[in-house]
Amino acid sequence: MKVLVLNGSPKGKYSVTLQTVLFWEKKFPEHKFQVLHVGQRIRSFEKDFSAAAEAITAADLIIFSYPVYTFIAPSQLHRFIELLKASGLDLAGKFATQITTSKHFYDVTAHKFIQENCQDLEMKYIKGLSADMDDLLTESGRKEAQEFFKYVCWCMERDLYETLPPQAAAAARLPVTPVDLREEGKKGDVVIVTDCAKDDKQLSAMINRFRAVLQHKSRVVNISQYPFHGGCLGCFHCADSGKCVYKDGFDDFLRSQIQSADAIVYAFTIKDHSMGAVFKMYDDRQFCNGHRAVTAGKPVGYLVSGNYPAEANLQMIIEGRSEVGGNFLAGVACDEIDPDAEIDRLAARLDYAISHKYIQPRNFYGIGGMKIFRDLIWVMRGMMKADHRFYKQHGLYDFPHKKKGTILKMYLVGALMSSSRLKAKMGNKMYEGMLAPYRKVLDKY
Repeated sequence: MKVLVLNGSPKGKYSVTLQTVLFWEKKFPEHKFQVLHVGQRIRSFEKDFSAAAEAITAADLIIFSYPVYTFIAPSQLHRFIELLKASGLDLAGKFATQITTSKHFYDVTAHKFIQENCQDLEMKYIKGLSADMDDLLTESGRKEAQEFFKYVCWCMERDLYETLPPQAAAAARLPVTPVDLREEGKKGDVVIVTDCAKDDKQLSAMINRFRAVLQHKSRVVNISQYPFHGGCLGCFHCADSGKCVYKDGFDDFLRSQIQSADAIVYAFTIKDHSMGAVFKMYDDRQFCNGHRAVTAGKPVGYLVSGNYPAEANLQMIIEGRSEVGGNFLAGVACDEIDPDAEIDRLAARLDYAISHKYIQPRNFYGIGGMKIFRDLIWVMRGMMKADHRFYKQHGLYDFPHKKKGTILKMYLVGALMSSSRLKAKMGNKMYEGMLAPYRKVLDKY
């Protein structure tokens, strides 16, 4: 079998994820492996896609190999998928799977992104392997990797693959009613970050209406016009200083022109089940802030052109981004159903959040994500010094073993509950004791 590995890591042969592929190559010599460093060589593939097209056409199995960067694949692999779709290659019936390494921070959304795009191309997608960065260094991790590749081969022999329920057809994008923009008397600073193309009249109309009905001052930053030198390299040059290895000034621009605003609104047209490769580069380059929620407390909103109601994975990414960042999600206005009303509601909620400094407690997406970061930064504090200082300063090292009082209480409750005689004697007193602190609060009001 010919196996083509699309290595999406910008580190090329130095990719941690790629080492598992090399492990497979040694364990399964009966198969021929070929690696294309599409992440590292994305600029060359933009100029000439023919070598990639030839390798993809010849392969029996395509493996997407990459580290998880900000909820999805690195921007370089994201861009490669755009090129792959634009190439017009007929990939119907070709098998595909993926392997990622991460600390399992939203690896589910990264995997779903690859799966959805494979299925757009009518490929036979086999559920991928999400590995910890250190798994290959352990006996159990090596066994899991080996068993996974055996499973992929078994699926191919039996023509077994994942299927997605058919998506509802996108409704026609409804027109947006224009409103005159007047900034007189408005206060504050809302930045609208977009990659809106000159010919994207629909998204432009959505942005214009939003700015007109918003009660705060606003400005537009079009990131498609920013002179990026490239996508995040994962080099950790910024780990201590916060300065990016690129000399294009993006880190300073991000902090002074975007993160300084009272609120941030993102405006985009859905491309390949995501915000598009330009936005992905923008997101990845924000790693100059490390794993620090530097905009916590600021509301965010989204203006989305496209069939957003059908994009469940994209919905999870948008909510997860807000939750982990500690940002109140004022809403997502799309143009599938009554865009005027959707945009007006988003503007109203954003105005309220800014004026009242409104935030909401994090849900599972935010709490779970931050606990992964908490443990990661604690282990890596010797290298991620800026993150470590931030986590200490903001009390994010909320390890459960520090809650000694609660732990002792649970031992006492456990002892009581293990005795049927004591339980019968106490009756409802245990429940009353549990509610006593809450009743003290209620008695004050």
